[in-house]
Amino acid sequence: MSVQTASPRQQDTWTKQDRYPTRLRRPQEALWRERQEAVVKGRHLEGPLDGTQMDAFERDGFLFEPNFLGQNEVAALNDELALLLARDDFRDRDFAITEPDSQEIRSLFAVHFLSQRFAQLAADPRLAGRARQIVGGDVYVHQSRINYKPGFHGKGFNWHSDFETWHAEDGMPEMHAVSASIVLTDNHHFNGPLMLVPGSHKVFVHCLGETPDDNHKRSLKQQEFGVPGQEALRALIESNGIQAPTGAAGGLLLFDCNTLHGSNANMSPDPRSNAFFVFNRRDNACVRPFGAKQSRPDFLAHAPDEVWTPQGVTH
Repeated sequence: MSVQTASPRQQDTWTKQDRYPTRLRRPQEALWRERQEAVVKGRHLEGPLDGTQMDAFERDGFLFEPNFLGQNEVAALNDELALLLARDDFRDRDFAITEPDSQEIRSLFAVHFLSQRFAQLAADPRLAGRARQIVGGDVYVHQSRINYKPGFHGKGFNWHSDFETWHAEDGMPEMHAVSASIVLTDNHHFNGPLMLVPGSHKVFVHCLGETPDDNHKRSLKQQEFGVPGQEALRALIESNGIQAPTGAAGGLLLFDCNTLHGSNANMSPDPRSNAFFVFNRRDNACVRPFGAKQSRPDFLAHAPDEVWTPQGVTH
């Protein structure tokens, strides 16, 4: 692998109108605007999802599939995760994010470049094929990471839409991306499972506050910018409720790039970990950020066909 110091962009600017203004100085008249793109765009494509599953994703903005991976596959991934978290050369690196008040790793980014096993998982047709059906074309991995929420100490994360961040800070033009989260430990109501607002993917909530320089250094620990206002959250939750899919290790949660989600702290002794891959349609590759002065570092936002590795890391 070669080292790249800056993410290549397909083009420097976006020639169309920005349909999703955010990180604004003053509130808009409306709390949100309607989504402009279709949700499921690849119903004509062959793949592992059937029509009923695509209908559920279209309606809710997410789909949970228990037993996506077998227990032997889960065990192998957890063994790999333990090896990655134990590596001394990953400590104090920008791609290894620690808890806000400790040195415990909560996220390890670019994991499909750090591990051959996770690279194979990202390229698995069972996973990439589902993403292709949803976004309607060939995909690449915009972002990958391992999330680890240790027992008793794992902190929560504010409500947010991933697309809002990727649009504002990475330059993702439109909503042609889907996230795939594979549960590596049993997920129950007390160890901080992901909570989602069904149907929230159908609107884009404007967020206030100009993006500070190097915002990622703070937001990856605790997000303060790009968080929807309480009035919008209250209205969407009162209309749609909150769901928190739970289940045994090996389940797969697919969710739309614009679905509002967040998580509580882990109040149990049981750790919660998951492998997370963001699949973006290749013709939706990032340009200049729409709501920040500079793009975020490579480990957070990959380009199609990019090859990335951190300096000073051996394989």
